Amino acid sequence: MKLNIRGQHLQVTEALRDYVEKKLSRLEKYFEYADSVETVATLSVTKGKHAIEVAIPLPGFMLRAEEKSGDMYASIDMVVDKLERQIRKHKTKVNHKLRFQGSVKTLLREEGGAVRVLDEEEDFEVVRTKRHALKPMDIDEAILQMNLIGHSFFVFSNIETKQVNVVYHRHDGKYGLIEQG
Repeated sequence: MKLNIRGQHLQVTEALRDYVEKKLSRLEKYFEYADSVETVATLSVTKGKHAIEVAIPLPGFMLRAEEKSGDMYASIDMVVDKLERQIRKHKTKVNHKLRFQGSVKTLLREEGGAVRVLDEEEDFEVVRTKRHALKPMDIDEAILQMNLIGHSFFVFSNIETKQVNVVYHRHDGKYGLIEQG
């Protein structure tokens, strides 16, 4: 795995770097081509909370997890456990689809541990559908609309780009924007 470990307002010591590398290397057993997997780990400390965010972009999907705690080493342990659960869940879904749709080569190894984790399986059931007219607006107006309705995200048509965008509240209290790619 190719690791990019960086600190955000934090000096990444050699001990922290070694610990992150050691823990994330546990995930290599799940990937067919571990050498080509690029992983970005960002460590930060905000308001006394030690946080780590790990992103693993893969073709067709993104593995991402974030954990915060009072101790950076505990946060690292928790984020690796969370990523492992995500990988297992994804493998279970892929294997379930393959049984019904035929064989497709995946990025995840078959012998990478338990494939089925019964207490983590979930069915995605849509329980409510809303229709929303996409009014053309700028980003500032979309954020105001989101705050007015009290949601954590808002879908809108960007007046400048004529594309569908999403604004959302971030954990740090700021806003994010998702644009069509």
